[in-house]
This record gives sequence, structure tokens and C-alpha cells, in this order.
Amino acid sequence: MEIVIVDDHPLVRRGLAAVISMQPNVKFAGEATNGEEALRVLEEIRPDMVLIDLKLADESGLDVIKAARSRGIESKFILLTSSASREDFLKAEEVLVDGYVLKEALPEELLFAIQLVHKGRKYYDPGLMEDKMRMSGKSPTDELTPKEREVLIELGQGACNREIASRLFISEFTVKKHVSQILAKLQVADRTQAALYANAVGLTKYEMSVE
Repeated sequence: MEIVIVDDHPLVRRGLAAVISMQPNVKFAGEATNGEEALRVLEEIRPDMVLIDLKLADESGLDVIKAARSRGIESKFILLTSSASREDFLKAEEVLVDGYVLKEALPEELLFAIQLVHKGRKYYDPGLMEDKMRMSGKSPTDELTPKEREVLIELGQGACNREIASRLFISEFTVKKHVSQILAKLQVADRTQAALYANAVGLTKYEMSVE
């Protein structure tokens, strides 16, 4: 998988290059600092994926994505940003970006997003998805049963099915059923993303005890 990084900050580019190099199936293929340079690099390399900053000096990363697609560049785009504003998020959805990751994310979260997008899935930072649902007047966790919320909390703590079954006094088969329902209701791909979601929204055992 070849990845190009587009960001106007040298330290950010170097940091991202170091992170993606942690994956054996990922190759850092090139970099760019602005829109014009980015389009030139993308047309030359035609990478599998592009990590691009939302704000490139006086330019918008979203405009670069639209220009790239108008030129027939079929790379997948993951938007990197320090902004979690509703306006930026909605604009990113309109452009149909493949991923939206906050710059405050941990390296493993970015790597997870890269692998998920590479498989043809979408990735949006769990905290952003929670904010999006709040805008519509509800939260994905509102759809969960009390027991499913307990299981989600355990997932957020990295517990395996056997550990969850022991802690909650239920069978492993029941845990598997709850996990399946949680993934469907939160609209996430797997238990790792569910765990990231639980941590992003701060779901805790204390919260369960006071409900």
C-alpha cells in the first residue's frame, strides 16, 4: 500500500511518515506541502491512499481532494484535522472522504483507520460520530441495552470475551451476541473500533452506576 502525505508542516509530515512506516504492508511514497504540489505528486505516483490536512496554509484539503478526483485520481483520502467542528465534518461528508481522523488521535488509531479504509470501509473518529449523533438529538449509545453498555465498557478496557463473561456473570456465547448487537447499533466494523468509540465518548462503569 503506497501512501502520500499532504501537510504544510514538516514535523507533521515526518511524524506521520514514521507512524505509517510501523506497518509492514505500508510504503511512504511521497509528500506535498500545498495543493498544486499535491496534485502533481498524486498524478505522478497514483498512490493507494493519501493522508491530507484539512487546512493547508490558505487552502483547503477538501478542495485538493475534489480537484484530484476531477482528474481521475482514484486514491482513497483520509482527512487529518485538529478541527471537530460540525461545518468541517459535514463538508468532509459531502466530498465523501474515506476517513476523518483528528490529529490528537493515537498512532494505533491512525493505523487502524488506514487498514480499515484500505479494505474499502469508511472510518470516522468515534468522537466525531458521537458529536454527529448529538446534533441529531440522539447518541448511538442510547440504542444499547444496559447489558450491551456494560459489555461496551469492558471492550473499551481491552477485555476479551472470556474476561467479559466472567466479570458480567454471563456465558461467552451471550457476550458474542451482545458484541454483534453493539457493532450493528454503533455502525462500527469490529470490536477494536467499538473499544475506541467507548474510550472516545468516555463511557465508564461510574456512568452505569448512576443511571
